[in-house]
Amino acid sequence: MNQEKLAKLQQLAADARIGGKGTARRKKKVVHKSGPVDEKKVQATLKKLGANSLVGIEEANFFQTDNKILHFVNPKVQASMASNFFSISGNGEVKEVTELLPGILQQLSPTNLEGLKKYAEALGAVPPGAAAADDDDVPDLVESFEDASKK
Repeated sequence: MNQEKLAKLQQLAADARIGGKGTARRKKKVVHKSGPVDEKKVQATLKKLGANSLVGIEEANFFQTDNKILHFVNPKVQASMASNFFSISGNGEVKEVTELLPGILQQLSPTNLEGLKKYAEALGAVPPGAAAADDDDVPDLVESFEDASKK
């Protein structure tokens, strides 16, 4: 047999072997993609739990301990009230608290507010109590209103 052909066949055999000695040879290793399969499994599990879709939710925010927020715009929300279970899916973005201000002020907890105050003080923003003392745009009262009402 030709040495070149023999070397080529041995190389092909070495490349195609997946298992050990004595196993079947394949032309190439098949890599399974599990993307849609995982989604189907999740949907099947949600169906078993009796989760229903909640419509009309425009955004969802998850506050993290490092003053960052996991922000979802128009998420797909499913809930099962019987098992106290919520599923939120969609494209989430990690954002700073300052990026979402002032829209999230109502959602902030007291600890988040304290963190925001510390962050503002660190940036050299308005110190606490200075906003009330700064009334340069309000003119001083020159006349008495009582004297003007008697006229």
